[in-house]
Amino acid sequence: MTLEPPPDRELWTRARDGDERAFGELFDRHSRTIYNYCFRRTADWSAAEDLTSVVFMETWRRRAKVRLSADLLLPWLYGVAANVLHNHRRSLRRHRAALERVRARPTAPNDAATAAARLEAEREMRAVLGSIKNLSRNDQEILALCVWEGLGYAEAAAALGIPVGTVRSRLARARKRLRQYTEPDRADGHRRAEQAATFLGKEAS
Repeated sequence: MTLEPPPDRELWTRARDGDERAFGELFDRHSRTIYNYCFRRTADWSAAEDLTSVVFMETWRRRAKVRLSADLLLPWLYGVAANVLHNHRRSLRRHRAALERVRARPTAPNDAATAAARLEAEREMRAVLGSIKNLSRNDQEILALCVWEGLGYAEAAAALGIPVGTVRSRLARARKRLRQYTEPDRADGHRRAEQAATFLGKEAS
């Protein structure tokens, strides 16, 4: 008989009491998701690796203060990641020594084909980030969480510490502004409209 893996809430309760093994299970469960989120916000795989480590180190450091509002730790991790990304240069400097010791992050590929694919992904991601650069930080965060990461309104609200109604209104405003910035009749608008299509094509729930 296959045992069901323990839910986040159970693992987090154990981690809060200092169980590093339980925290390691949470890292294994969610680090790839946070790693991808950080890449989508930076278009830099190396930075995303370091930022993922910072997110989990910060979560461990602050574990005594965290109470999950649902059974999942992921919304909280997204919230930590959003703050780390906002101050990522300072965060990386502050955590540099710990990063060198721990390096608890996904393993980087070393074969040529995969490296080339990663470089191409960075190029494409920089283009997409360029298409939303005129949006405010709040608007970019809402789009990233609700559209790219697929979070529902309640989960995004938990991640950012704001009311659900604010998530709805910010997402609608961000989409409206993004459409304005990517009108096809503007210079180079067709390219930018294509880059922004990912943000405009998926609705949160």
